Amino acid sequence: MIILYILMIPRKNKKNLEASIEEIRKFSFSYLEKYSPSKQQLRTYLLKKYFKSPASFSNKNELLNLIDFVILDLEKEKIISDKFYSDSKSRSFIKRGYSLRKIRNFLVQKGIKQNYIKESISKITSDNSDQDFFSAIKLCKKRRIGPNREEDNRPLFYKKDISILARSGFDYETSKKVMDLSKNDYKNFLKLL
Repeated sequence: MIILYILMIPRKNKKNLEASIEEIRKFSFSYLEKYSPSKQQLRTYLLKKYFKSPASFSNKNELLNLIDFVILDLEKEKIISDKFYSDSKSRSFIKRGYSLRKIRNFLVQKGIKQNYIKESISKITSDNSDQDFFSAIKLCKKRRIGPNREEDNRPLFYKKDISILARSGFDYETSKKVMDLSKNDYKNFLKLL
């Protein structure tokens, strides 16, 4: 496969090209040992790595093509997968109490394709239809806001608490629903988590 690709790139020294591909693969493997990145994160890392070093590439398009080739090869070998990345990140963020909107925005920023994002979100919502509500309860427990506060302090901190929920990606209806919970209902929902 590498030889086929090498023949497609017009370059004077083919051995340097093979060495460059092996060097990119080596950097990719060292990064993959430490982290489990998306394809876009790995591409960004490799570009930064080569732009910082004294570049042996006179053409940036040539470097981009080689990096894309290595990433495609890693994807074929199932070493890197955006689908797996999307599923694992969404599950871990749900455990932390993130809203579905915040999870979606995070995955978009990491360069994950929309079909993988929709698939991951639909898996979460199929397990629990009102996932945002339970995530908001987790956030209230973690941040000690809303129904977790003393009854006397709740009206004083209402605006602050609802704005914390809004910044975390929860819509107004979900935030209001959680903020209006009584202490007993809140404790009952915590037992379900």
